[in-house]
Amino acid sequence: MGTIVIDEHYEKCRKILKENISPKRYAHSIGVSNTAACLAMRYGCDVNKAYLAGLLHDCAKGLKPEELVSLVESEGMEISESERDNPELLHAKAGSILARDKYKTGDDEIMGSICSHTTGRPAMTLLEEIIFTADYIEPNRTNIPNLEEIRRSAFVDMDRTIALICRNTLDYLKSGRSVIDKMTTETYEYYSNRVNRSKE
Repeated sequence: MGTIVIDEHYEKCRKILKENISPKRYAHSIGVSNTAACLAMRYGCDVNKAYLAGLLHDCAKGLKPEELVSLVESEGMEISESERDNPELLHAKAGSILARDKYKTGDDEIMGSICSHTTGRPAMTLLEEIIFTADYIEPNRTNIPNLEEIRRSAFVDMDRTIALICRNTLDYLKSGRSVIDKMTTETYEYYSNRVNRSKE
């Protein structure tokens, strides 16, 4: 559980990914992969699953908006109003499909963590929490309010960290008058409540 195995499948996924997303997005994906592995070791999650899920979390970023919609619809997955208005949000759901079909992961946990990495969701699995967090704190991230505090918190209290990330995200979206996906709000409320209950 605590040892990373960079096998032939991982290397194949890495090469395919590098050919299908921008260099900046690829560097981000490597950063998330490494950060996810560190968090997995800290919290006792499967390190190899975290490593691969982190690598592939943005694998659908190279798709056009209409391709994202078509791919998600082909699976019968729900598309929210905010996702209709901003198809870019669908890269998480589309990425879970690509992880299965193009990258041949065949792992429901990995697919689930990719699917929820943008908005989060209430009661995430540990792997989902790790990918959601790693995506936000990986070393290439800059200019995010309270980022250093969130990075420190990530290795101490996952519930508090997710609440902080969601709060930051909601504040950012509100300041830019952007559409807020209800799942982000529900995730914030769920993890904030968990943090408050732990203090009682």
